[in-house]
Amino acid sequence: QVQLVESGGGLVQPGGSLRLSCIASGSINSIYDMGWYRRAPGKQRELVAIHTARDSTHYADSVKDRFTISRDNAKKTVDLQMISLQPEDTAVYYCYANIKSEGSPTVNGYWGQGTQVTVSS
Repeated sequence: QVQLVESGGGLVQPGGSLRLSCIASGSINSIYDMGWYRRAPGKQRELVAIHTARDSTHYADSVKDRFTISRDNAKKTVDLQMISLQPEDTAVYYCYANIKSEGSPTVNGYWGQGTQVTVSS
């Protein structure tokens, strides 16, 4: 069983910073793409940042200059450093990874439980 667990969410004032972390565990054979999505109230889930298996990164335009995604393959973690946070960044942030688990012939997508980020004065 594969599990993704996020941490690091919280309440910050506009202009503040947070660092989100996600760790994958379980019967993992290989991890491919890893990234972060978010869902704001009343809105659809959107991609925030992704770190591909080929070591490329992609960001949503709204966060490109403020967020940084990083990955540690040995530790099976992916982090999201967020600076200059604005109220529009308020959302539940979800870790996502494409993983081939042991005993499975296919790659499947996995989601973390989500961590709340609230930006408010």
